[in-house]
Amino acid sequence: MNKKELLINELNQVPEPFIDEVLDFVHFLKMKVTKEKLDTAIASESSLEKDWLRTEEDKAWQGL
Repeated sequence: MNKKELLINELNQVPEPFIDEVLDFVHFLKMKVTKEKLDTAIASESSLEKDWLRTEEDKAWQGL
């Protein structure tokens, strides 16, 4: 049995009053992943900006 199947089995055993909390936690985890990707993109932008803003880079892309 893989981890998703184990998790589904566990979810099937969660008492109804706790389902909202479990769902909130799953949403939190999804947001966390999205935020980490965004943070990485923002960090990359500042380091790549030096190359993107060069005159040589503009000339290289002019013909496209």
